[in-house]
Amino acid sequence: MNRYTERLQPLGAAVIRYGLAAVILFIGALKFAKFEAENIHPLVANSPFMSWMPSALGLRGSSNLIGIIEVALGLGILAHRLSPRLSGFASLGACVLFLTTLSFLFTTPGAAPWGSVAPGQFLLKDIVLLGAALYTAGVSFQASARPARPAAAGPGPRSQPDRAA
Repeated sequence: MNRYTERLQPLGAAVIRYGLAAVILFIGALKFAKFEAENIHPLVANSPFMSWMPSALGLRGSSNLIGIIEVALGLGILAHRLSPRLSGFASLGACVLFLTTLSFLFTTPGAAPWGSVAPGQFLLKDIVLLGAALYTAGVSFQASARPARPAAAGPGPRSQPDRAA
């Protein structure tokens, strides 16, 4: 292998992690807009997992809660260098997110891509995003399981003379 092909995997891994986080952050931020709350209402209302939300929180409250969760997951995935374990759990949360959105294909009338254009074709991208979240979860949990690097070797602790008063 040459030096260019050796760089492809790390580059791809970075694009997967930071691209996944960017998409989740962007989609999460949109949930605070009125038009997005209206757009997701049919999906949420027909979901066996989320149908309780509009009656309990209202349309905007439901969308805002989903947005808060998505933004938190995106930030958690970005925190990989600071806390790989946190990033791993955020990636698992993203897996739940994408499995939930993929379930809309089966729970929302007319959402299946084989029956109409929208929103089914838009939701199909979540298969790839689910794969990216599984990948980042695995990488993050592997990184959190590695032993910490030992500190640079230096002189051992110096014995201090006993200072009795």
